[in-house]
Amino acid sequence: MSIKSLIINPGSTSTKIGVFEDETLLFEETLRHSTEEIAQYATIVDQKDFRKEIILNLLASKDFDIKSLDLVVGRGGMLKPIPGGTYAVSDELLHDLEIGKQGQHASNLGGILAREIGDSIGKPSFIVDPVVVDELEPTSRYSGVPELPRTSVFHALNQKAVAKRYAKEVGKSYDELNLIVVHMGGGVSVGPHKHGKVVDIFNALDGDGAFSPERSGAVPVGQLVKMCFSGQYTEKEVYKKLVGNGGFNAYLGTNDMRDVEKMVDEGDAKAKEVRDAFIQQMSKNIGAMATVLNGKVDQIIVTGGIAYDKAVVAGLKERCEWIAPFTVYPGEDELLALAQGGLRVVTGAEKAMEY
Repeated sequence: MSIKSLIINPGSTSTKIGVFEDETLLFEETLRHSTEEIAQYATIVDQKDFRKEIILNLLASKDFDIKSLDLVVGRGGMLKPIPGGTYAVSDELLHDLEIGKQGQHASNLGGILAREIGDSIGKPSFIVDPVVVDELEPTSRYSGVPELPRTSVFHALNQKAVAKRYAKEVGKSYDELNLIVVHMGGGVSVGPHKHGKVVDIFNALDGDGAFSPERSGAVPVGQLVKMCFSGQYTEKEVYKKLVGNGGFNAYLGTNDMRDVEKMVDEGDAKAKEVRDAFIQQMSKNIGAMATVLNGKVDQIIVTGGIAYDKAVVAGLKERCEWIAPFTVYPGEDELLALAQGGLRVVTGAEKAMEY
């Protein structure tokens, strides 16, 4: 018997939805929200009814009966640090999404909307592998400054999805493999997956690791301190240099790797040097995470939008293939990853996690 699911992935100015039958996508839509529409609401949570109405109207326009759904899955938000997995949207989890336990973000609406729509038709609601997934070993939290512990913020949904996809394809359990997963998109993250747990990570938002299309990654700390106290920049301006205007944006004025590839192909020496530096930094991250796994790495998995860039992947292989073989899954199918997470629970392949 097939299982139908509604998947909800809210962004700051859009809401992506998909309807699946098992793992087959029946249809998907990206519902755009204008700045004026969003500006009407004082908080993220205040947008709930507005977004819910748009979703239900779209489903009605397609003559889709929501009562035919078996479950509703939303993108997880800024909850407390939790292990990876699929979580039922309990009252406590719902409360923490509503208050923004670790911050206000549009993804908080995913679980809230899933719970409301699920409750209205008497079907279960879930979230899957939010960005706050935290499975770090105690030693991975040390930074050298007690007041500044390292934190786990990364592309958990896609990293976990491709790791489990690889395990399934080779006929093994995710829990028995040692993998290094390399996510390369607007932000980048490299995670060592040790028997089903991401035991270390470079903070993909505003912390460690390689620079990305729009983030600085790790920078010289002493120089950063001097910049902060130079009087030339506000706190907001410095942070924007690190998140948003950093990385490829800062060096080449673009966060689109297709633009960078075109510049390199047209003979732009600076663009080639910046891309080579990116490959070198990503390779250093992979090498570092290999040591976390004591060099016992079954596979290196490369994913995210930049995995479509053959030159970048070839550069990573040239530097790192001696560590382990590579598997490349370009792009990131978040809707499918969310659907698969919900499906694993309702079919009994996994137990729902308790928040």
